[in-house]
Amino acid sequence: MALATVDGLSISYDLIGTAGQPWVITPGGRYSKDDPGIRELAAEIAATGRRVLVWDRPNTGESDVCFDGESESQMQADALAGLIRHLGLGPTVIAGGSGGSRVSLLTAARHRDIAAGLAIWWLSGGVYGLMSIGVHYAAGSFTAAWHHGMEAVADLPEWQEPITRNPANRQRILDQDRREFLATMERWMAVYSPRDGELVPGLPDDDARGLDIPALVFRSGESDLHHRRETSEHIARLLPRAVLAEPPWGDTEWNDRHTPEAREEGLFARWPLLAPPLLAWADKALA
Repeated sequence: MALATVDGLSISYDLIGTAGQPWVITPGGRYSKDDPGIRELAAEIAATGRRVLVWDRPNTGESDVCFDGESESQMQADALAGLIRHLGLGPTVIAGGSGGSRVSLLTAARHRDIAAGLAIWWLSGGVYGLMSIGVHYAAGSFTAAWHHGMEAVADLPEWQEPITRNPANRQRILDQDRREFLATMERWMAVYSPRDGELVPGLPDDDARGLDIPALVFRSGESDLHHRRETSEHIARLLPRAVLAEPPWGDTEWNDRHTPEAREEGLFARWPLLAPPLLAWADKALA
């Protein structure tokens, strides 16, 4: 584990591999780079002569918490771009799933100079999918701050990993002005309100159409309530150089990952299966 300071934030990261085309892998939710499957996917890609960055987004793992920005995903996207520049990686293949796909898209769109290519899967979409994640990410903190103040926010289960792994994060939460924090949580929730001309929260469709880099989009399962199949198909049509591909697992993968047995294994445990199609695409599209 290494630490970098990016725009005043301490960001935890690891680089796997020593040379070659740089890649970055971003998980979803508030999961860390250390969750099963993330480092393993990175190792599979690095074994082919590439250099792979895995990192803890602000508000995850060992990195600092941060409540700035138009949205949490936008703040994390800017942090990723800053980290890539800090490390001197140059144009990077930006890859991620679920929340990581949204961060990856925003990073590439907002910082075109550091994006060599884009690979995404499990892209959140649909009215239910978007509104549910807005509530998931911000409602608990909003209601805790509203009723009981910032100490109650710091005591929420969702903040315990960032506090345990980076103890100074507790004080960072306590130091937030309550009124400003409430406004931030409402602003962050509002970003997920479905709206015409913006398939991906925070990314106008016209900006997606202008993202002229090689892209690989894995089609979501028809059974997936949160990452709708039509969302993956739509983003593949918007991105001018996108290839839509079938994922290396069955239609019910997302649902299967939430069974008790799979929860113990990890939400991203089967992500290493993505390595062969990712590498095959990169060998062709980035040659």
